[in-house]
Amino acid sequence: MSKRTPIRLTQGAARFNYRIAGLGFRDGHVLVHRRARALLDLSGRSGEIGETSEETLKREMMEEFGLTVPVLRLLWIVENFFHYEQRDWHELGFYYLMEIPAEFPFQPHEIIHRVEDGDNHLQFKWVPATRAALTALDIPPYFIADEIENLPGAPRHLVWRDGNLDD
Repeated sequence: MSKRTPIRLTQGAARFNYRIAGLGFRDGHVLVHRRARALLDLSGRSGEIGETSEETLKREMMEEFGLTVPVLRLLWIVENFFHYEQRDWHELGFYYLMEIPAEFPFQPHEIIHRVEDGDNHLQFKWVPATRAALTALDIPPYFIADEIENLPGAPRHLVWRDGNLDD
């Protein structure tokens, strides 16, 4: 296997990131993960040189779950501008709807899967797929709380600036 190279640029305190993420649902819940001592977040990673966004998502899910996770369709392409860990981020994100296989555990509100991913200790759990739940749990990117109960029927382009949506 050749060395993988994330698509990420850093200039001073600013960082550009190419992010690929997936939303998987079951019984009114969405799957999220937490890195050790970090925020809850959607499953995904930085895109990598030589892979399509869909290939990155499928590979990451195989690495994290040990399962083939079908990628159903693209939901959003997001230009996301935010401040995190003393950096100003400019992130280009591709967010997909994915199908979590039935054999993946489902116990709402509990940590149902753990995995070591390099220096990251990931913990996965199901949370209610509602605006109220995502807002209360402070799950970024924050535009998803407004969209979670009514997913777009076709890919949608969004610009999100630390709490403000520019359609």
